[in-house]
Amino acid sequence: MTWVSFWDWAAHDPDRLAVGEVDGRKISYGELAERVHRTAHALIGQGLRPGDAVATILRNRSECLELFLAALNCGWYYVPINHHGTIDDIAYVVENCEARAVFVEPDFAAIATTALDRIGFPAEMRFAVEPAAGFVPAGDLRARGSSARPTGFPAGQVMQYTSGTTGRPKGVRRPIEQCGADELIGRMSWLLRSFGVEPGEGVHLVTSPLYHSAVHSIGTAALHLGQRIELMERWTPEACLERIARERVTSTHMVATHFHRLLQLPEPVRATADLSSLRHVLHGAVPTPVDEKRRMIEWWGPVIYEYYGSSEVGGTAVDSVEWLKRPGTVGRPFAISELKILDDEGRELGPHQVGNIWMRQGDQEFSYFKDPEKTAKTVRGRFIHVGDHGYVDEDGYLFLCGRDAEIIISGGVNIYPAAIEACLLGHPAVRDCGVIGAPNAEYGEEVKAVVSLNDGWPPTPETAAALIAHCRANLSGINVPRSVDFVAELPRDPNGKLQKRRLRDGYWAGRERKL
Repeated sequence: MTWVSFWDWAAHDPDRLAVGEVDGRKISYGELAERVHRTAHALIGQGLRPGDAVATILRNRSECLELFLAALNCGWYYVPINHHGTIDDIAYVVENCEARAVFVEPDFAAIATTALDRIGFPAEMRFAVEPAAGFVPAGDLRARGSSARPTGFPAGQVMQYTSGTTGRPKGVRRPIEQCGADELIGRMSWLLRSFGVEPGEGVHLVTSPLYHSAVHSIGTAALHLGQRIELMERWTPEACLERIARERVTSTHMVATHFHRLLQLPEPVRATADLSSLRHVLHGAVPTPVDEKRRMIEWWGPVIYEYYGSSEVGGTAVDSVEWLKRPGTVGRPFAISELKILDDEGRELGPHQVGNIWMRQGDQEFSYFKDPEKTAKTVRGRFIHVGDHGYVDEDGYLFLCGRDAEIIISGGVNIYPAAIEACLLGHPAVRDCGVIGAPNAEYGEEVKAVVSLNDGWPPTPETAAALIAHCRANLSGINVPRSVDFVAELPRDPNGKLQKRRLRDGYWAGRERKL
């Protein structure tokens, strides 16, 4: 069986289950394909042409896949918008990407209406996946279209917006290629296949919002390989383990925060969890403390695969066996990728020298939409630097150190928070933490740890002193936090990514610092 396209599976095995909704309903490949085709024809009837954009403000639901597949088949840009954003964020992205149609969740209709009114977005191109005042029901739109697959169009693209660490988010836009969707799909599923996932039976669990680049690309690749996509909306470690056991999940994507919370479950819960169906657990997006990943491998077995990459360019990968030989690595470049470590002057550095990570992936092109200045700063030939720093060892395995926006500069010395955070997470008191540069009159910045504590640990000077002593015993002096502040919760987005800018803002109010 060599089918590697959603449309192949829908044509040859229409009763095969494609999606498990958050509420437990199951949708077949044939049913989803009919919805995709009807929506595509209806939007074509509304005037959409190749190169146009379709934006969504949705939770995890099958309509995310429906609209993506329609865009992929018809040469449109599919633009998933972070539904946790503000009115300004939504208005900016919809206007910036030049969306021709917007699909929303009823719960987000009010904020979307304000945003769309602000930019004068046409009422007839506003759609809601369930009834909502001021929006055309998506079901009514779908009913206008034919159930036959549209033909003769180039392949569409996903246009992701970066998280906006240093200002407004930027749209990562690639050219619409003059090939059909079926041809492009082979490249879309290469990541999963490179980890050994083959077409056929399987269940992929989506644990984070589908507006996240990696979550979307890995989940849709699994769909093209004939697997069922099980959608989660509000992740908890208990619900995750229950879903893995009940649905016989074979693959999933996680981040370090998921691992940390899973490992905090009581030992009897972990010992009785049924993980026998798991074959591939991919993780990335944020650094994972070495001790926690080692414990996850001991618990779940050698099914854990780490990758490093970004919306802009592909990257590296490592399996459990290789990682245990080189703890902390994020692997070597994919076969189609190339990696260089350069200093600020563009000179290539040797093993174990920390520098700027530059990568290329084949002949892939991209630009930040309507931002040639940022594109020029990020791109050098076919190589791309997104602000990450790291080094390679003698065998070419990459190790991450931090990002431009996260580096603490104390007395002229660069300090990378990731290693400090990993050390703190190794202390039994720490439930979550973030390390930032706080103002220091003498050195410019000092290392500040912001910590959320586990139950039973009081937020006292004695606990702070114990955490600093723990760091002093395990880190070099320059990396030891000068102080520790305690908070109930740290600002993380639904993907588990720590929002460092929000964390720093309270300490830098009224002061200037680099973003």
